Amino acid sequence: MNNFDLHNHSTASDGLLPAADLVALAARNGCDAVALTDHDTTDGIASGRAAALDLGLKFIAGVEISVSWSPSIEAKSTTLHIVGLGVDIDNAALISGLDSIRQGRFDRAKLMSDDFARVGITGMFDAAYALAENKTMLGRTHFARALVNAKHVTSVGKAFERYLTYGRPGFVPHEWTSLSESIDWIRSAGGIAVIAHPGRYNISKPDMTVLLTEFKELGGAGIEVITGSHTPQQYREYATRAREFGFLASRGADYHGPGESRSEPGKLPLLPNDLVPVWSQLQ
Repeated sequence: MNNFDLHNHSTASDGLLPAADLVALAARNGCDAVALTDHDTTDGIASGRAAALDLGLKFIAGVEISVSWSPSIEAKSTTLHIVGLGVDIDNAALISGLDSIRQGRFDRAKLMSDDFARVGITGMFDAAYALAENKTMLGRTHFARALVNAKHVTSVGKAFERYLTYGRPGFVPHEWTSLSESIDWIRSAGGIAVIAHPGRYNISKPDMTVLLTEFKELGGAGIEVITGSHTPQQYREYATRAREFGFLASRGADYHGPGESRSEPGKLPLLPNDLVPVWSQLQ
């Protein structure tokens, strides 16, 4: 099976490597193809594609879209990530949709800084903003790195344990786009919609079934099975889900940078042989 890695981040969102360096790393690790899937932006695609062309590496344009979803009207919403693979980054619907999400990110960052100030941690907006190479993509990871730099915690992982999650300082509830809209944008841009790292969400098994059913009915086609955000047990669990729903299976490191990710691009186990890989449907 080909070594395709279809979930990675660059400095265009919250990764630590420029897109060209990320592609070079994937090539060194023996990837046959790599996708750049930055959060809510395609700004790094041109650079990544050019680097891949120079290296003779197949490149797939992607994006990871932030979504708010709940299993019912009464239930609290959960933030999900939907990856679009093989998208046309010049598509008007995709461009407009991502623009709207990025404005929401900036507004949320201001509120996050205010919440840190409430517990005596000041100056967080400026500190996080300084760490974001793409200033339109300010997010929780930049705040986590700022907390490390200010010695409030010893690592980005510890920052997410003590702060930035539900019920803790720096967490601000936010309504992203809908599942339906995210899939529509991806399909309008000629791409394939894939649920990113489903094992990472705090969703019960029955609600996961509701999510996967709704996702498929709306036109979603794939699910990440082998990802740096999953445990080996979750590899097996979501391989079973892929079979159950007839989803295309995806594989990606969800790489953000050295010291912050479990796996580099190209270093994960291969997909089970009986699953249909999502790249079989990509041009």
